[in-house]
Amino acid sequence: MNKIIEVQNLVKKYGDFEAVKGISFEVSKGEIFGLLGPNGAGKSTTLEIIETLRQKTSGKVLVDGINLDAQPNEIKKIIGVQLQTSGYYPGLNLSELIVLFGGLYNRDVNVMQLLELVNLKDKAKAKYKELSGGQKQRFSIATTLINQPKIIFLDEPTTGLDPQARHNLWALVRDIRQKGTTVIITTHYMDEAEVLCDRVAVIDSGKIIAIDSPDKLIDDLIASGFERKKEVKAATLEDVFIHLTGKSLREE
Repeated sequence: MNKIIEVQNLVKKYGDFEAVKGISFEVSKGEIFGLLGPNGAGKSTTLEIIETLRQKTSGKVLVDGINLDAQPNEIKKIIGVQLQTSGYYPGLNLSELIVLFGGLYNRDVNVMQLLELVNLKDKAKAKYKELSGGQKQRFSIATTLINQPKIIFLDEPTTGLDPQARHNLWALVRDIRQKGTTVIITTHYMDEAEVLCDRVAVIDSGKIIAIDSPDKLIDDLIASGFERKKEVKAATLEDVFIHLTGKSLREE
């Protein structure tokens, strides 16, 4: 496995409370890796430590071979972080915002090329507040790509989106991975993790309790004798919605 992230015995304490309890995992280059867990499980804390946004108590973190303790600023140069809530200067349009972010990264950015990647080329002169929910999320992801990162972190990127917008954003995430970027994602939608992720780690009470591909985890559950109480149909209500409202990319 060509590892781009290595986490070994990671611990985070707040006083006597241990939020992360000695977890270890690895992420491969070019992988879509999901970190799943209930609220308060420790997944956000774990990712914020890797993203250099929070101090760890103990353990070892390597990002593309760079030691978090020794060179945190070098890690910042190769990652892109999309947060749940993003604040943008309200008076600037999307093109101006991208130029601004490019300046912060000291990079020349092809604005229209980047907007085209996230299907927002026609919104170049629009202000962020004028965008729909799906468009805001796609623009937020665009800002994580400005520094051409090796890894991007997406924190619940489809929360609050309608099914059409969710599927459009899934296609964007796959496209980003196809171009060689590793994607780390947190989500509360298990169907999303099942569709997108090559592997997932399930974290609860500060510990990883399972880690594997979604298919393998599902197969293991079935092999244990688990049966769904409700008959599984060949389609879901979400499939019906997508079929009725159109499968092609549209404005959200």
